[in-house]
Amino acid sequence: MATGNPLIDQGILNRIRASVTWANFPNLNVTAPFLDRDGITLRKEGDATTQHPTMTGVVQSPEVFMPVSLVIALLRTQALSSSYQTQMQATTILGQGTVFPDVSTGLAPYVLYNMAIQTVGELILNGTTPIWAVTCRGYWPINNNLFA
Repeated sequence: MATGNPLIDQGILNRIRASVTWANFPNLNVTAPFLDRDGITLRKEGDATTQHPTMTGVVQSPEVFMPVSLVIALLRTQALSSSYQTQMQATTILGQGTVFPDVSTGLAPYVLYNMAIQTVGELILNGTTPIWAVTCRGYWPINNNLFA
């Protein structure tokens, strides 16, 4: 029979903690004051392991990276969105970036590689939203033990 209180501290979300830093372009670093309430969205895309069917089961084939999309909901009312626009005109290649989550315990920061600006979302220019959402794509390394 179990004893004691089974409740576990659920942690705390901090809506202004998430941020993005760029190793080669610190002028493009993003913190909460530059963001709309949509904030930062990190999408991990694809499978971490590919399963190859056989006659009697599957063969596992771990992937060494996972493609990612990073959507940053910048405010077009601030100069940082202009900095991203200028960066796009010069080069869309950003290189290594780090995404810091909205928690101080739990998830560790995500170090992303070979990142590039892919697109900017739809601009609604009727004075109802300040969002200038830039989407960056690259990859997140996984299954590092494959190299051991």
